[in-house]
Amino acid sequence: MNDLTRSELLEPEEFGTNTSSNPSLESVLNARLSRRSILKGTFGLASTAFFSTSVVAYGGSDAVATTTAPEVTKSLKLNFNAVAKSLADAVTVPAGYTATVLYRLGDPTAAGVAEYKNDGTESGASFAQRAGDHHDGMHFFGLGSDGKYSASASDRGLLVMNHESITPNYLHATGQTIVNNVRTVADEVTKELNAHGISVIEVVRNGSSYSYKKDSSFNRRITTFTEMTLSGPAAKSPMMITAYSTDGSKTRGTVNNCANGYTLWGTYVTCEENWAGYFRRVAATDDANRNAKERTSFARYGVAGNGNHLWATATAAGADDTSFSRWNAMKIGASTNGSDDFRNAPNTYGWIVEIDPFNPTSTPKKRTAMGRFGHENAAFLPVVAGQPLIYYMGDDSRGEYLYKYVSNALWDPADATRGMTAGDKYLDDGKLYVAKFNADGSGSWVELKFGSNGLTSSNTTYAFADQADVLINARLAADVVGATKLDRPEWVAVNPANGDAYLTLTNNSNRVLANPTSSQQLVDPANPRFYNDPKGTAATAQKGNPNGHIIRWKDATAAATTFQWDVFLFGARSTANAANINVSNLTANNDFSSPDGLWFSNNTGLLWIQTDDGAYTDVTNCMMLAAVAGKVGDGGKKTINNIDGATTRAVDTYVGAAPGDTNLRRFLVGPKECEITGVAETPDGKAMFVNIQHPGEDTRPTYTNPASFGSHWPDGGNARPRSATIVITKNDGGTVGGGLA
Repeated sequence: MNDLTRSELLEPEEFGTNTSSNPSLESVLNARLSRRSILKGTFGLASTAFFSTSVVAYGGSDAVATTTAPEVTKSLKLNFNAVAKSLADAVTVPAGYTATVLYRLGDPTAAGVAEYKNDGTESGASFAQRAGDHHDGMHFFGLGSDGKYSASASDRGLLVMNHESITPNYLHATGQTIVNNVRTVADEVTKELNAHGISVIEVVRNGSSYSYKKDSSFNRRITTFTEMTLSGPAAKSPMMITAYSTDGSKTRGTVNNCANGYTLWGTYVTCEENWAGYFRRVAATDDANRNAKERTSFARYGVAGNGNHLWATATAAGADDTSFSRWNAMKIGASTNGSDDFRNAPNTYGWIVEIDPFNPTSTPKKRTAMGRFGHENAAFLPVVAGQPLIYYMGDDSRGEYLYKYVSNALWDPADATRGMTAGDKYLDDGKLYVAKFNADGSGSWVELKFGSNGLTSSNTTYAFADQADVLINARLAADVVGATKLDRPEWVAVNPANGDAYLTLTNNSNRVLANPTSSQQLVDPANPRFYNDPKGTAATAQKGNPNGHIIRWKDATAAATTFQWDVFLFGARSTANAANINVSNLTANNDFSSPDGLWFSNNTGLLWIQTDDGAYTDVTNCMMLAAVAGKVGDGGKKTINNIDGATTRAVDTYVGAAPGDTNLRRFLVGPKECEITGVAETPDGKAMFVNIQHPGEDTRPTYTNPASFGSHWPDGGNARPRSATIVITKNDGGTVGGGLA
């Protein structure tokens, strides 16, 4: 038997694969724009001109054009008292609010499927019609009486969510069965393959509460078995050829779907994050059969080892069944192009995937123009008719980058009803950029285009063959152009009121003050802190940037290649040193660590912050906070003095205004050993959906002793823990969190 906890699975973002020698910001002395000119010069005029125009705030069958002022004319106000930190095995919300469980691991999604027993005995095949594990990013699509997308419908809708990963200790009766490093029970592997992916479920309002329809015709599970079209510039590339698709036009399944996004035409986008760890590729054996470019690409993306769950080692029912063997990325066939094995299968993962939730028979499409990396989510700017569609995306691993996608097609509001056809137009043809954060508070977007900025066939780091190669190896391309390494860039959220964009930088133990190794990074203005955050009574050292921060920026114009930036919030204990660690002056009502999920409410305008933390868990379980966001440039320049023994390093950075308890409060604390991730709301703002992921995951259970389970949430008693979606409502029927005052 092989029981694994999350910490034992070593996810790639925990260590990173970026060993490029990109310079720190301290060596960037000549920025393209001075901070003063950005704050007081042409930038303000450009942003006012852009955000005062007609903006499509939300797409669909009743999409409307609205006028968004450059600044909010009324003040935002939080309408709840802060929740205290907690180590209880429960979900805590403010007084006056109610949280109810909606959709749990194993819940049926089709008529005739038995209720989940939660003892690990259900078949693997049954999970094709059950809720998957590790609920993550999600979105609510209003459902009109005509069965089509309605941006204003709140009483009925489709809730679409990711199932990022699994907790095998609770998914199976007694954990995974592994003998001599081989998976010997095929049904267990089938269950794991089906427990990943996406759920589409119909939800309905009944009075003040919500439930999901188990027999809805809209319900759908998309898993690692679902066929996907490869679309865009990298489709049909020789690098996409596999035994499943000998012309490189399709692939099978999506995996490690972390966060998400949506489109103006009523479709869902899901993001493939830590996909590389699922593949088996024993480098010591396989490297001899691969060329230098392949070896460089594999190393940069972390495709090595036996695979997190050893899927490739299981034996399928028949010789022609490649359900398991497709996870073997070794070169084992005799062909020269990979058409007789799955040596290129990793290249078919790591993409943004578009899904039509309103058509259960539609084929999802992997949009390759948006680049291949460890996608966290995809957030778009408010869209102006006649301007390009713009998405921001983070690559969640230590030392990785922030990206921007700009469509070549200009937005036509008539496309709001065209579904996936609109995706072909806007998401298959565009420019991909990566961010450089300059030392003076300015920044620039560098295009990742074959033939420019060093992305050529003569490049000595990696010889790019064409634009498909650039997109498939976007991380290597970003290395070449000198992008800024960040502290695990995760969720992006865009303020619908003014277009400011926010990015969670969750943490980074690889930040150092001097003499970095190839996998470490010096502190710099965008990542300015190095400190020790001692944990627990034993004062265990946690050095680097263990609590993370949230950076924000504003583009000079919609499709500009320049921006200004500052740090919105620094995670920290409220008791930490205020000068150099608790820089945002957090209090007991709003201190937090490891920001991850990030989302602006289109209804209230509030910014919601969720945590995925291991640094502050001696004091509290993971949480969700609500914030009034302010704007880029509302603070000022600050020098942070970093000290490690005899080594010191002062870093100048730009810090947003301290929020205080008035503008930042803790709204929710989750159960034991969970992550709070994924948030969505009904258009009227009266119901909020939040995901509680992997409660109890860090505990190795003794199956004969339920008291040993790390959590019993949400079912209580002696039950095994399971990931679940909750619905939060205000008892008086008002909007959740607050709004304009």
